[in-house]
Amino acid sequence: MRQPMMPANLLAACFALSLASLAFAQSSQTATVQIEFTNVNLLPPHWVLKIQSDGTGQYDSDPGQLAANDPSQSQTKAVHRPVQFKPEFVERVLATARQRRFFDIPCESRLKVAFQGLKRLSYEGPDGKGACEYNYAKDKEIQALGDSLIAVAGTLQFGARLEMLMQHDRLGMDKEMEDLVSAVHDGNAQELEVIGETLERIANDEQILDRVRRKARLLLAQAR
Repeated sequence: MRQPMMPANLLAACFALSLASLAFAQSSQTATVQIEFTNVNLLPPHWVLKIQSDGTGQYDSDPGQLAANDPSQSQTKAVHRPVQFKPEFVERVLATARQRRFFDIPCESRLKVAFQGLKRLSYEGPDGKGACEYNYAKDKEIQALGDSLIAVAGTLQFGARLEMLMQHDRLGMDKEMEDLVSAVHDGNAQELEVIGETLERIANDEQILDRVRRKARLLLAQAR
């Protein structure tokens, strides 16, 4: 006995519902962009920064050894901390990844550029995945993204040092905060919201030098 055929309008409705369910399932999955940086001549020599589509992230750095060319540098401790990013920053990062085929392309430039550090950019999400490595990228958008993420990592390192100085050397915070302000001005420290809680504690701690607290408040205003 033949089964009755489904009406065309009902069939179309079922198909639309299936597409909507698939779109919802994909949108509910988290996409992740990650940069891994390695340069044994820098402190820290290796770190990883993850950025997820929901705005959360993670920063992990390896402990650095005493810098041979800078005896004043003490051993750097490992840093492991969760990160919260602004939505507009996350959208910009994800947009670049998707426009550049999830980084599933050759990234390295043929130009002879001094070694600045090996960068590995990767993307993984419901819509695809990919990765590429470079010292200096031939694609200006990828190079700009890498520079921006390195500057975010720089901000996180400043935050970690400031927290250590708050515990062990509050007078040393004066120079560190001055260096952070200069790094922000030069573009070498970006997305100050990632150390917002640290800056808030500094700004509200009356046992810290007034000029350090003032700089913390100014940076907080920029972060907002």
